[in-house]
Amino acid sequence: MSTSGAHTDFKDAMSYGDYLHLDDLLGAQQPRSGQHDEMLCIIIHQASELWMKLVLHELRAAVTQIQRDDLRPAFKMLARVSGIQHQLIQSWDVLSTLTPADYMTFRDALGQSSGFQSQQYRGIEFMLGNKNPEMLRPFAHRADLHDPLQAILNAPSLYDETLALLAKRGLAVPKDRLNRDWQQAYDASDGVRAVWQTVYGDTARYWDLYELAEKLVDLEDRFQQWRFRHLTTVARVIGAKRGTGGTAGVDYLQKVLEIRLFPELWQVRTTL
Repeated sequence: MSTSGAHTDFKDAMSYGDYLHLDDLLGAQQPRSGQHDEMLCIIIHQASELWMKLVLHELRAAVTQIQRDDLRPAFKMLARVSGIQHQLIQSWDVLSTLTPADYMTFRDALGQSSGFQSQQYRGIEFMLGNKNPEMLRPFAHRADLHDPLQAILNAPSLYDETLALLAKRGLAVPKDRLNRDWQQAYDASDGVRAVWQTVYGDTARYWDLYELAEKLVDLEDRFQQWRFRHLTTVARVIGAKRGTGGTAGVDYLQKVLEIRLFPELWQVRTTL
C-alpha cells in the first residue's frame, strides 16, 4: 500500500504519538509481580480511569447547562455519559477472563490498593448524589485528591440542580429539597415524587423536563448495570474473600446495589 500524500517527516512537526503523549501513556503499565495476567488488571483499571475522567468532564458541563436552563446541550452530554457507561460495563467481560488461579499469582503485589480508593469514581458517585463524607478518608494523605473531592461533596449534585431547575420553572419542589446539607445523601421525598408525576402526566407541556428525567434514568440504569457486573466479576474471581482494600468484597457490593440515586424517578412509574 502506498503512503503517497501521507505526512511522514515528523522531525519538526507534531505526530499522533506526540499529541496523545503515548510515550507517557504506554509507559504507565508497570507490573510488580512479573506474572502474565497482571498486565490485564492494570490496563483495565487504567482505561476505566480514563473513561471516568471523561464522565466527570461531561457531568460538570451538564450541570452548568442545567443551571443555565439550557437543556439541549445537557442532553447530549448526559447521553455521552450513558455511552461511556456502556463501555465501562463491557470492560467487565474482559476482566472476567481472569480466573481465580490467575489472580492469585499476583494479588499480593497489589498490597492494599483497591478500586474502592478511586478518587474519580468517588467523584462520580458524589456528583450523582451518593454522598458520604466518610469516603474522603482514603484521600486524606493527598490534598490534591482530597480537596477537589471535598468540593464536589459540598456542592449540589446533578439531581439537586435538576430539582432547582424544576422549582425555577414554577413546579412545587419542597423547600427542604432546595436548601439542605449537600454533604448528605439524598433522601426520597413524596413532594418531589408528586412534582415528577406532574411532569410525566403532561409530557407535552413539560417535554424538556420529561426528557431530562429520562436521561437521568438512563444514567442510573447503566450505573446499576455497572455495579452488578462489578459484583459478578468479583464473585467469579475471588468468591467471598475480602477485597484488597479491606472491604467485605461481594457483600459490600451487594449493599451498594440497593442504593437509588434518583429515587422519585423510579417511584413515579408506580404512581402514574
